[in-house]
Order: sequence, then C-alpha cells, then structure tokens
Amino acid sequence: MKNLILVFILISIGMLIFNAFLIDFDNPLVNESLVAVIGVFSSLCSFLLLLILLLSLKIKRLKKKGN
Repeated sequence: MKNLILVFILISIGMLIFNAFLIDFDNPLVNESLVAVIGVFSSLCSFLLLLILLLSLKIKRLKKKGN
C-alpha cells in the first residue's frame, strides 16, 4: 500500500510540473492556460491528500505497535 501511495505521489508531482510548463504567465486565465492552472491546483490537492493518507497509515501503524 505504501509503495502504491508513493507512486501516486510521484505521478501527482509529475502532473504538477507538466501543467506548470503549460501556463502562459502573461494570460494565466485564458484558454489552455486556464486548464493548466486547474491542473496545477488539482495536482496540489491530490498531493496533499496522499500525504495525509500516508501520515494516517503511519499513525495507525504506530498505534497498533503501541498496544
């Protein structure tokens, strides 16, 4: 499970970098650049959610180990 989450984190970072290159910083909210901005924000959200999942699994493992 941990390895799968790490793979998804890497995919999320890759999508973030890819979409960041597609943004036209002169007009970031027009046409294809808007799609890239939405992609950057969605990649950030997925990255944060995966980090929260990773931390919750770590807490679960530590709690089980403590009992």
